[in-house]
Amino acid sequence: GANTRESRPLTWRHLDSIFKVMIHRLSRKTHERLREEHADLTTRGRIVAAEKIARAREHGDLKENGDYHAAKDEHGHMEARIRQLESILDQAEIVEPSKDGTVGLGMIVTVLYDGDDESMAESYLIGHIEEISEAPVMSPTSPLGSALLGAKAGDVVEYDAPNGKLKVKVLETRSQ
Repeated sequence: GANTRESRPLTWRHLDSIFKVMIHRLSRKTHERLREEHADLTTRGRIVAAEKIARAREHGDLKENGDYHAAKDEHGHMEARIRQLESILDQAEIVEPSKDGTVGLGMIVTVLYDGDDESMAESYLIGHIEEISEAPVMSPTSPLGSALLGAKAGDVVEYDAPNGKLKVKVLETRSQ
C-alpha cells in the first residue's frame, strides 16, 4: 500500500521540526567559562598554535617532520573546539536552578535505587555535558534524568532502563 507520509507534501513546519536547532541550556557559571575559553582559544591559542607550526616548519622537510604534523594536528583540534564552543554559545540559554527544590537543570539530586542500602545513594548534576561539578553530570534527556525532572525530595520515580523498569527515591536536591 501507499505510505501515507508520501501522499502529504512537506511544509516548512515539518522541515523546522526535522532540523530543530539544539538549544544548549547552561548554568550561568558554565556559560561564562565557555565564553572565556572561546576568547582564550581565538586569541592566545591561535597565536601559540601558529608559533608552534612556524617553529616546527624550520626543522626542514615537512613530509618527515613529526613536530610539524603534531603542531598541525593540535591546531586542528583547537579549531574544532572553537567551532564547537561557537555552536554551543550561539544556541545557549542560561538556566537558573529552581528555588523550591524541584529537580531541574542545574540541580544536584541524590537518589537511592529501590532495594539499595542508604549508603549506596548516588548524586548527579542534572545538566549539559559541559557542566563541571563535584557530582557526575546526567543529561536531562537520559531515561533517569528525564524521569527525575519535576521531582522533589521524598518522591519515587520509575524509568525504563535497558533491563526493565527501575525505581529510585529522591533523597535530596540542592543547587550546584
